[in-house]
Amino acid sequence: MASDLYGILEVDRNASEADIKKAYRRLARQYHPDVNKEKGAEEKFKEVQKAYEVLSDPQKKANYDQFGVTDDQGPSGFGGGGGFGGFEGGFGAESFEDIFDAFFGGSRRSSKGGRSGPRQGEDLRYDLELTLEEVAKGLSKDIDIYHMERCSDCKGSGAKAGTSKTTCSHCHGAGQVRTVQRTMLGSFSQVTTCHVCSGTGEVIQTPCTTCKGKGLEKKRKQIRIDIPAGVDKGTRLRVTGEGNHGEGGGPAGDLYVFISVKTHKYFERQGDDVYIDIQLPITQLILGADIDIPTLDGQAVLKVPAGTQPSAVLRLKGKGIPHLKGFGKGDQYVKVIASTPTQLSSKEKDLIEEFAKLRGDLKERKSPFDCVRTKFL
Repeated sequence: MASDLYGILEVDRNASEADIKKAYRRLARQYHPDVNKEKGAEEKFKEVQKAYEVLSDPQKKANYDQFGVTDDQGPSGFGGGGGFGGFEGGFGAESFEDIFDAFFGGSRRSSKGGRSGPRQGEDLRYDLELTLEEVAKGLSKDIDIYHMERCSDCKGSGAKAGTSKTTCSHCHGAGQVRTVQRTMLGSFSQVTTCHVCSGTGEVIQTPCTTCKGKGLEKKRKQIRIDIPAGVDKGTRLRVTGEGNHGEGGGPAGDLYVFISVKTHKYFERQGDDVYIDIQLPITQLILGADIDIPTLDGQAVLKVPAGTQPSAVLRLKGKGIPHLKGFGKGDQYVKVIASTPTQLSSKEKDLIEEFAKLRGDLKERKSPFDCVRTKFL
């Protein structure tokens, strides 16, 4: 054997597989001809390759440890081809990832760079609570918001008044930096965002004292929003361009107004219909009556037919919530609750007893089921 393979890799004969691999990576990086231009580096690199091919293969390593030769070893001790072709499969036991790791420290990332242009500002949220009456009518409402606007002192440039931005000396205004790494696999070009100017291509030497170089400052603003009739809890209204202004002169984001609705003392909303309970004297249910009842847009007359039963539900057409998408309105439903007197004067009692006799309500019932309503008619 012309050369000691363990000596070539600079490890002892009891070195583990991991130690052999680690040594190979170190030496391959050191003597690769694309990296090391010194005389003899290429020949040293070939020796390191061949030594690792043998010692990374268990069968070849065992053969070498016992006899001092390998299966493909010729009389010269390193037969079997020259250059980079002496490896089966190109790199023997080393995978593509192993070779890549050896030269890039385990990183296979590709970074995309580029000059950063104006960026659109962030959207904002505003929570607005309405009454059910406001929902039924729709309205215009003034609200106060705080958002980021272009700095009034530097006009959004970020540079102190009287000064201006300068071209970044690190990337020369490109906003990105290109680096080239030469490896045994060829040359790899990597483009990254310039860390000095953050991709803008410009730097601020003297920042504006008002906005600290950001070009934006927080301001209070009152805006009027139009709220259509029929909105409901969770409805989201967009006000274009009233969000934060963008950096670098970018357009402003939008303002989103989220609607919630207060619980009403009397009305309950279900979709675009509203429900209300009213109490009426038992006499009005018996005789019928026209009564004034509240609605979301004023009063309306409810016709109670004679003989209306307690808990009956009557409808007022078109007195509900306007349809948000489309025409028309929902309805108002009125549940009638009978109000029975708890105390009667002697005259009232005589009149009711007389009424009961005329109706035959005082007759003795023959069966307890006489007062039970038939379930199946």
